[in-house]
Amino acid sequence: MRHFISGDIGGTKTRLARVTVNGSRVEVVHEQTYPSREFADFADVLADFMSLGDQAEEAAFGIAGQIHGRVAHTTNLDWVIDAAALEARFGFRRISLLNDLEATAWGIAALGESDVLTLHGGQAGTRGNVAVIAAGTGLGEAGLYWDGQRHSPYATEGGHASFSPSNPEEFALLRHLQQRYGHVSWERIVSGMGIVNLYTFLSEYRQVAVPDWLAEEMRTGDAAAAISGAAARDSICEETMQWFVRLYGAEAGNLALKSMSRGGLYIGGGIAPKILPRLQSGDFISAFLDKGRMHHLLEAMPVKVILNDRTALFGPALFAAHP
Repeated sequence: MRHFISGDIGGTKTRLARVTVNGSRVEVVHEQTYPSREFADFADVLADFMSLGDQAEEAAFGIAGQIHGRVAHTTNLDWVIDAAALEARFGFRRISLLNDLEATAWGIAALGESDVLTLHGGQAGTRGNVAVIAAGTGLGEAGLYWDGQRHSPYATEGGHASFSPSNPEEFALLRHLQQRYGHVSWERIVSGMGIVNLYTFLSEYRQVAVPDWLAEEMRTGDAAAAISGAAARDSICEETMQWFVRLYGAEAGNLALKSMSRGGLYIGGGIAPKILPRLQSGDFISAFLDKGRMHHLLEAMPVKVILNDRTALFGPALFAAHP
């Protein structure tokens, strides 16, 4: 059994925990969650956590951003995380950094049957590469390469690939977002910010004013959550969530094709568990399968939702413990 400080560092929140690893089993001993944007840098977060008395010789952090050697740059925060500098300051023997979706991919090994929900069964007994997609603050994508004996997780920045519209309304969405962003990635649509972007577009496209009560909820709280929560009483919010689920499924299918994920696709992130009935309605899988001549290939791939929100916290520790 080995002890680690493990972290899931995101644009909205940062979770740190002292964990033990025994094979593929990860046990959380103590955990703290911090609002990321209230800290100037990650070192301040780690200092607060360490002041609580949690100690370990090794640490590993999954980070929503790009990893260059032993330095990470967060995508939706102005943080630079330098492993060597943190080792020197806090006395760790070793700190490992990895992309947050790569961390989720590593964490899948620690999950049990109750930690996932199957949206699409696929073909029984299939083995091969596995894809992971996760909409939250941003859109993360990763994979697990199957070498015939074991899976090896790897990171991508696929969420920043260019959005591809498939009908006249989606072309209108693309033009709308190009005026604001220039380059329009899938993350601008399939994420928390994407829900807000979709709602703003549809309100203008349908020429429907934003209700005062909703504008206030969006201004004072989590705008994406406000839109999702208002779907039952506001037609534009309902249409927004329908678009979101369909486009999420479409990009999941793109990822599965590009990575030839015969072993299936996992849906992670914070949004999916909150909208499970929508994901189970069939719209997600219909869009996932809607790839013309490749429909049969995707139909054989299992699709599962990760329900355990600690998966991205388990992953860094499993990565660090890997021989």
